[in-house]
Amino acid sequence: MKKSVLALMIMSSLSLPAVASDNYTVDSRHTFPSFEINHLGFSIQRGRFNKTTGNITLDPRASTGSIQISIDAASISTGLTDLEDHLRGKDFLDVAQFPQITFISNQLIFNNDRLVSVNGDLTLHGITKPVQLTVDHFHCGMNLIAMKNTCGANATTTIKRTDFGVSKYVPAVADDVNIAIQIEATKN
Repeated sequence: MKKSVLALMIMSSLSLPAVASDNYTVDSRHTFPSFEINHLGFSIQRGRFNKTTGNITLDPRASTGSIQISIDAASISTGLTDLEDHLRGKDFLDVAQFPQITFISNQLIFNNDRLVSVNGDLTLHGITKPVQLTVDHFHCGMNLIAMKNTCGANATTTIKRTDFGVSKYVPAVADDVNIAIQIEATKN
């Protein structure tokens, strides 16, 4: 009787359609969007955001997926408190009025089952513009420390901050901002 029930369960599960996509939650302890910008021609200044949340859906076999990311703009970190306070203010991020930076995409581009780029909408300083991220590293597998299925990636792009209404000190402080995002997300 037990063998019949087990065989029936196996047979019935074979007739069900397979779940096509997997859902992931961004691991905020391993996800830090960062930026670099030319400062007066003297140096490249760098910083990052320490609080990022979001959800990702991936189906590499079907070359589809979606991304919804939210960055706490006030979590900016540069290593210099005075600079961070200035960047949070009205001259730059204006976090009192625009507390979140978001990225939303339903267009993930795969080469076979490897994610290579993402087209989406970046909302920064209350302005939304299309952005393409280039993915130069993508890997999914078992995280042997957390014992959870995890996907990770590194993505880069360059934006013009004036496109998002942030123009203070341009051109002395560059208009072009290079962005790098290292991200990890765990399967739900």
